[in-house]
Amino acid sequence: MEGEIFVARRNFALQLLTDPVSDRTMKITRGRSVLSEYNLINGIVVTAGRQPRKRDLCISGSKIVPAGSKKTVSADFKEKSFIYPSLINTHDHLQGNYRPPVGPPKGSFYLTWLPWDNDLKASDTFKERSNLSREDLYALSGYKCLFSGVTTVNDHFPQKLNSAIVPTLPIRVILDYGLAHESSSYDLKWGDGIIMEHSRAVKNNWPFITHLSEGFDSEAMRGIEDLEKLGVLDSHCLLVHCIGFSDGDIQKTADAGASVSWCGFSNMFMFNVTAKIRKMIKAGVNVTIGTDSSATGSANLLEEMKFDRALYRNLYGEDLPAKKIFEMVTVNAAKAFWMQDKIGALEEGKLGDILVLKANNSDAYENLLSASMKDIELLVLAGKPIYGEIRFADLFGLPGDNLPAGFSRIQVGKREMFVAGDPAGLYRTVRSKVGLKKILDYLPFEPGNN
Repeated sequence: MEGEIFVARRNFALQLLTDPVSDRTMKITRGRSVLSEYNLINGIVVTAGRQPRKRDLCISGSKIVPAGSKKTVSADFKEKSFIYPSLINTHDHLQGNYRPPVGPPKGSFYLTWLPWDNDLKASDTFKERSNLSREDLYALSGYKCLFSGVTTVNDHFPQKLNSAIVPTLPIRVILDYGLAHESSSYDLKWGDGIIMEHSRAVKNNWPFITHLSEGFDSEAMRGIEDLEKLGVLDSHCLLVHCIGFSDGDIQKTADAGASVSWCGFSNMFMFNVTAKIRKMIKAGVNVTIGTDSSATGSANLLEEMKFDRALYRNLYGEDLPAKKIFEMVTVNAAKAFWMQDKIGALEEGKLGDILVLKANNSDAYENLLSASMKDIELLVLAGKPIYGEIRFADLFGLPGDNLPAGFSRIQVGKREMFVAGDPAGLYRTVRSKVGLKKILDYLPFEPGNN
C-alpha cells in the first residue's frame, strides 16, 4: 500500500510539474488543459534592483511575459498585497524535517556535527520518526517549504538517494549540483569525491555544494585550506555553515566568488556560535540563508529569517536590513544555485515563481520579514499556482471555484485554501503511523477526520 501511495504521489507531481523550467502547459486529467496565461494586477511588485511599485505581472506558460499583451483572466490585488519572487532555501535535509529538535545536553555544545548525529540516532525523536517512510518524510519537507513561500530548495543528500523521490514533491528540489558532505576524514563520503563532483559542476554550470567548517576541531578549521589544495575553491562553491572560518578564510571565499549558506538557528542550537556573517557581508561574499533540517534548525525559512535578523542584532548591536535579507533568499540564492537566469527575480523571461503576501506593513521588505504562514495569499511555481486562497481558483481556468485533479482544500485560520496534493491526508497518515496527535509547527492547519 505504501508503495502505491508513493507511485500516486510521483504520478501527480510529474503531471503537475513536468519539466518545471520549460514552457509546457500544465495538464490535468480527461485531456483538459489548465489555464496557461493570466495576469496578476494591482499588486505592489517587489524584486531586486527596482523600487517596489504597483505594476502588473503576466504569466504565459511557465514564464513572466510583457503585461497586457492579451485579454486574460486576472487576479486583482487592489494594492493590498505585495508580490515577491518566491523564496529560495539554499540548505535543507529533506529526510530530517521531523520535530522536536535534538541537540546537545543542557549547558553544553558540540565541537563538530558527529556527536550530534550519535545523539539524534539515540533520541526519542528518531525512534518516533522511524515509523515513517522516507517518502513520508520527504513529503512533509515539501510542505514545510510550500507553506513558508519556498518553491526552490537544495536537499543536501546525494542524487542517488533522492532523485526518485524529489519529483513527487509539490515544490522544486534542485537535482543539478555537485556534492560533497564535507572535507574532513569523518565526512560521509557522499558522491564521487570532491574533485570529480566539482569538475562535474563546472562542466555543467552547476553549484558544487558542501558543508564546510561545521565545527571547531582541527580538521573542521582547515576547510578552506582543503579546498584550496584540491584546486576547487571558486564561484561554483556553495559552502554551508562556515562557522570556523578565519578572517583569511572569509577573504579567500570572497576572492573566489564562492557563496555561503548561513544557517543561524541550527548553528546556535548546536554550537552556540554562528558564522562571522558581518565580516562576510563586508568582504563581498554572496551570503544566502538555509534552514538546515528541522531536527536542529528553525521551523521554516520565514522563521529562519526572523531569527537570523535578531541574532545579527544581538551579535553586532546593529540592524541587518530587511532588504538585505530579502536579497539573501532571492537573487543571492539564485546566484548560488547558478540559476540566476531562471529564478530569484520578477523579470520578463524568468520563471513565474511568485509569492503574494498580505500587506501588513507599508515597507515591502519589513512586510516580508514580519510575515508568517498565515499571511500567504498565493504561491506560484513556474507559472502554476500551487497554494493559495480559494478566491484565486479562477487562475486554473475552471468554472467557479473548481480545482484541477491533484489539488485539495485545507483551512488555514479562517481562510479556505487550495493546495497541490493532499497534505491533510499526509498529516493523518503521519499521526496514524506514530500513534499520537503529532503537531508539526510547519504545517499551519489541522487535518480533520476526512
